[in-house]
Amino acid sequence: MTDPLVRGWCPSAHRPMMSGDGLVVRVRPRMARLTAVQAMGLCDVAERYGNGTIDLTNRANLQVRGVDEGDHQRMLDDLAALNLLDAEPGIERKRNILISPLYQDGDLTARLTQELTQRLGDLPELPAKFGFAVDTGNAPVLTQNSADIRLELASEGLILRADGAATGRQVTEAQAIDRLIELANWFAQTHTTELRRMATLIRETSVPDIWQGTAPTSSGENLQPGSTPVGTAFGAPFGALPVQPLRDAIATSNATALRVTPWRLFILEDGTPVHTDAFVFAANDPLLTTDACPGAPFCPQAEVETRGVACALATRVAGSLHVSGCAKGCARQLPADVTLTGCDGRFDLVKHGRAGDVPCQRGLTPETLMSMDLT
Repeated sequence: MTDPLVRGWCPSAHRPMMSGDGLVVRVRPRMARLTAVQAMGLCDVAERYGNGTIDLTNRANLQVRGVDEGDHQRMLDDLAALNLLDAEPGIERKRNILISPLYQDGDLTARLTQELTQRLGDLPELPAKFGFAVDTGNAPVLTQNSADIRLELASEGLILRADGAATGRQVTEAQAIDRLIELANWFAQTHTTELRRMATLIRETSVPDIWQGTAPTSSGENLQPGSTPVGTAFGAPFGALPVQPLRDAIATSNATALRVTPWRLFILEDGTPVHTDAFVFAANDPLLTTDACPGAPFCPQAEVETRGVACALATRVAGSLHVSGCAKGCARQLPADVTLTGCDGRFDLVKHGRAGDVPCQRGLTPETLMSMDLT
């Protein structure tokens, strides 16, 4: 087995990544939202240039796989026509913002996100994966999702918190984005090529006292499929959104927009519940706790087919299941109760760990796994 290639950056629309089935082109929806017209248009783009499926990422982005290099510029033109593309590639790269998805139009979360988006040009140069979370609902919901600088609520009001620090700095709404830019500048001046994320940096270099002192409120409950204050939430197995079922769900539910989340859930804004076999509407569906990357042959790093195995085993694992094509573990960074990692065409088994951890068993075939007790 060769070591998997870690690229250190994520694909974008302007800078796609080559995979086993073609380019991976990522779209970053503003405010984690596409109007119904934009969502339908993106379905057309994915069908025209990609493999007919839109993928939800753990950064609440959308991506299209299987794009031919010769079609990339035409695809960018179509995305621009839908207003789903930043004209400046540098701004697109900086627009790495997670937003709590149940915001209401004009509320604090929406206002802060809009101001941050408008001021991205004021940020210093930052590592490619550096990102922000605007998590100012009644309780934080993004604490387990990747972000380097967080805006959250405390009992005393709004705080700005460096990821990895237990407490943050109190700020007013008027100050918040100025202070965020100041903290980003501190990171830009302090980080090294080895310490490229906030949490890893402050394990080695304490964040200045001025940025600490006030604890955020306790985390809120995880979003589940079903009715929400802004529409109907659906689960997407493995984060995959096949375009025709997605079109049908948008049209049948009379949704006005599509909201995306970092949890393989999407919300049809103002949409009524609809029946669909492609998406999950039950909170206890085991596919909601099952992670699997695209696997072979779609990813050149993958050494096994993944999603068929994951579907077959999902109901047989009590807890979370992660099936990874290689040791990188792109589909899940957190430990899972059961992790299967591709190695030389077979699987290594890790209990309560991550892909790449030392396995307790090696060289397992899918047939062997189906006959094993994985609890």
